[in-house]
Amino acid sequence: MWINKTLLRLLIILTLIGLGWFINDGFSEEVRNKSMNKEMIALIPVGSINKGLLTTLASSLEDIFRLPVSVDRSMQLPSDAYNPKRQQYHATTILNKVKGKTSSGKGRRLGIVDVDLYVPELNFVFGEADLLGKTAVISLSRLRQEFYGLPRDEDLFLKRTLKEAVHELGHTFGLRHCQNEKCVMHFSNSLRDTDIKQVTFCPICQKKIAIEMLNEP
Repeated sequence: MWINKTLLRLLIILTLIGLGWFINDGFSEEVRNKSMNKEMIALIPVGSINKGLLTTLASSLEDIFRLPVSVDRSMQLPSDAYNPKRQQYHATTILNKVKGKTSSGKGRRLGIVDVDLYVPELNFVFGEADLLGKTAVISLSRLRQEFYGLPRDEDLFLKRTLKEAVHELGHTFGLRHCQNEKCVMHFSNSLRDTDIKQVTFCPICQKKIAIEMLNEP
């Protein structure tokens, strides 16, 4: 029986949703192969970032998104992003610098900085993403226990870093903030919110991101 391409595509998407081929369970081979043939994620250190952290983060992101993740050469922290009055760096300025950097491959870019970030309407941000593009940036600064005068906890720091990386990359797939406080796409108004949520997407966000991956040209 003849089926037009639009209907066939819809049937494929509905089948994937029905079978639960989502991120936390792993994509189907069809989705994974299609994504790996056209996309990758590049981690771009902005300033001095620990190489071991970058390696660990890249491996974890590959497991979650089922996409190849590379670590690009570092770029300088832009001096024009610094606001001496606030003693913070403007997140959007750094985001735009990362967006303009020549990367080693096509796909999404995640800038990583170890300075405190802000946007004008908020006291601070853990990160920022371009919802219309494929670029995001996260800050490590406030994810450390030491920032709050508490004893160092490397495992907790790594968990927080991964959550914020997945969250901002989720925005580059078109995901908005989620009302489910356990979903990684839930907005972190404080570090407590980050610690409460999981590193995985809720079922609703899983469906959205799976469809987005299938529909990307």
